[in-house]
Amino acid sequence: MTTATTMRTIKKLRSEPGLWLTGEVPVPEYGPNDVLVEITHAGICGTDLHIYKWDQWSQQRVAVGITTGHEFAGRIVALGDEVTRFRIGDRVSGEGHIYCGNCRPCRTGNAHICEQCQIIGIDRDGCFARYMALPENNVWPVHPDIPDKVAAVFDPLGNAVHTVMTAGVSGRNVLVTGVGIIGLMAVTVARAAGASKIYATDIDEKRLGVARQIGADHVFDARSDWIPEIRQLTDGPGPDVLLEMSGNPQAIRDGLTALAGGGTAGLLGIPGKPMEIDLSSQIIFKGATVHGIIGRRIFETWYQMEAFLLSGRLQLDPIITHVIDMENFEDGIRMMQSGEAIKVVLNIGS
Repeated sequence: MTTATTMRTIKKLRSEPGLWLTGEVPVPEYGPNDVLVEITHAGICGTDLHIYKWDQWSQQRVAVGITTGHEFAGRIVALGDEVTRFRIGDRVSGEGHIYCGNCRPCRTGNAHICEQCQIIGIDRDGCFARYMALPENNVWPVHPDIPDKVAAVFDPLGNAVHTVMTAGVSGRNVLVTGVGIIGLMAVTVARAAGASKIYATDIDEKRLGVARQIGADHVFDARSDWIPEIRQLTDGPGPDVLLEMSGNPQAIRDGLTALAGGGTAGLLGIPGKPMEIDLSSQIIFKGATVHGIIGRRIFETWYQMEAFLLSGRLQLDPIITHVIDMENFEDGIRMMQSGEAIKVVLNIGS
């Protein structure tokens, strides 16, 4: 059990661009069904970049004063009185979507779209801190063979696994539009899941190179006239599966245009504002199946993710490019914004 009473955090302290490393603030209280996790590693997410930038979405969604961060690994240092499945010292990560367990989605196996969902680091204090309280039902035990830096990015990796497994890529030609962090993860997961051929589009040459390194058979500059080429490579129909990871309106339209008739689209990327698509030609007349993807299926995706990791078939080292100390978090944000880094993990404490 921790004897600490205060800790440092990274908070959104003011309604302006930036995040701030605080002085000593109280260690969070925890309830009878919670555990107190001592955070050792935390991933910087694209969401954290939005909060740092303080864009329109962040201003409307994030409360000033909150501790940010939602991707983490750590150790349990205290238990609520009613916790039964974990012990002090257990190495854990956890599902960052705090679900109620009582609404219709939760009661029908869809807790990832809980009507009362709260997200750590957005709706309640997150993991850019030495300690964080988390409900027992959200805690995930980390297998001893999985490194800390990987356990710290279960959240985005789970997004990729959820998208790939929902779309059903085994034995099929797959197109990934947008190879940011989760798009790259989708490439290596799709390869591990038995995709026949994998194609990727982006405008970043460096990331397209990483996509090739970890399993993409062909990559295209999204600004080029690439759709005729992918149709030629797939003998005419186009890819069987679209994994849309960018949220870019033109990428979404192009991906749906390229998709073969009868194909499946998994849409994870979020456009910044409402957009138009040609519903008739791009979806209806193609007989396409379209899945909207959010978060991770609780906890189906987590079991799948662990199995992929323990198989040794995922290539994550080219994606997790930097592990840096918490004090240098602004360097991590800068490197991710500039493209110098792909995924940065913060070393909160050992």
